[in-house]
Amino acid sequence: MKREDREKTLTNEFKQVCVVGLGYIGLPTAAVIAQQGVSVVGVDLNAATVDAVSRGEVPFAEPDLGTTVAGAVSTGNLRASRVPEPADAYIVAVPTPVTESHDADLRHIDAAAASIAPHLSGGELIVLESTSPPGTTARLAERVLAERPDLSLEGAPESSVVYFAHCPERVLPGRIMIEIVTNDRIVGGLNDGATERASDLYGLFTKGELLRTDAVTAEMSKLVENSFRDVNIAFANELSIISDKLNIDVGELIRLANHHPRVNILNPGPGVGGHCIAVDPWFIVSKAPEESRMIRMAREVNDAKPQFVVNKIVEAARKFDKPTIAVLGLAFKANVDDLRGSPAVEITRLLAEILPDAKVLAVEPHVDELPDALVSFENVELVEAGEALADANILVKLTGHAAFDDVMSEIPINTVTISAAAA
Repeated sequence: MKREDREKTLTNEFKQVCVVGLGYIGLPTAAVIAQQGVSVVGVDLNAATVDAVSRGEVPFAEPDLGTTVAGAVSTGNLRASRVPEPADAYIVAVPTPVTESHDADLRHIDAAAASIAPHLSGGELIVLESTSPPGTTARLAERVLAERPDLSLEGAPESSVVYFAHCPERVLPGRIMIEIVTNDRIVGGLNDGATERASDLYGLFTKGELLRTDAVTAEMSKLVENSFRDVNIAFANELSIISDKLNIDVGELIRLANHHPRVNILNPGPGVGGHCIAVDPWFIVSKAPEESRMIRMAREVNDAKPQFVVNKIVEAARKFDKPTIAVLGLAFKANVDDLRGSPAVEITRLLAEILPDAKVLAVEPHVDELPDALVSFENVELVEAGEALADANILVKLTGHAAFDDVMSEIPINTVTISAAAA
């Protein structure tokens, strides 16, 4: 349903909304709903996050989010708490990491279910936004209703029914505040009436089209979107490895191939990071391991790319007795401060471990301290770009931050340069 059609019939039945999880998705969602005049309480277990939001501040970097949060808090429409409260609708936006065996870790969703259940009285809508394997919305419902046997998915009286739906996020870090409003959204209900109610909720702020389906299809849609991207990235990364073996400039190769009217090869990079593309394909593999061979292979190609980059750097380092290696970029993508699952962090960690006599100068203009994965290494230091450029024997660009454009044009003539960042 398009926005102009919705506006003719939409009435706001949601006076109070509770958003569980104030991370990269939950906090922007809470803020844009509060902008519509709805009373929103955002819930997070991290006391520092709750305190920051209560002051109208944002605990991470995202363009335009700070202004929106500050405005919503100042009007009283957005509050933060460490525990849920009674509400007309609940949005669950908690992490769903992948385990070492590549299965989904659903403990945060289970905890959210347990925390919401005591506050229900019947008639509420519960929407799962967390990216999840097929069947997780049904699991959420089972967990909630196990805590509250007086409530149900269907039956009489209608006042005892709780409505469950899945609406996956599909925004790009650095553009969240734009895309959370403008992107089309997929809304999938688990029980009768849930899709309509969830569409009404997201219709409060979404200008894009609301695409209606069932919960399990909505869950799968997000996984398919990111698996498609992962497979295409893997093709580019594998081309870079093949080209290296054949002494071919992969950038030139891709530029030429992309002149075909039906070819659009991506640029290779140091691997795949973040909270979506590097994780979501495994959720499909875990549900259909024998049938998802290409998806699994793409994941394996991309997961192996950081080691390939490390091998190239180690080979260059052998030319120096005690090399100083400058690593430009720790974030998983350009122009953000998000280090979650970053291949650049993994590459830096491996370099520090494999080359204990080397000095590794990490340059990341979007953070003020090294991530936990690197703080224990005495040979790793977070420095400014100018210091790294002056001291390095080897300069490695891993993230394509705009801040590095000038740096790459000022490299001393005797410095070995390696660029693994996607253009």
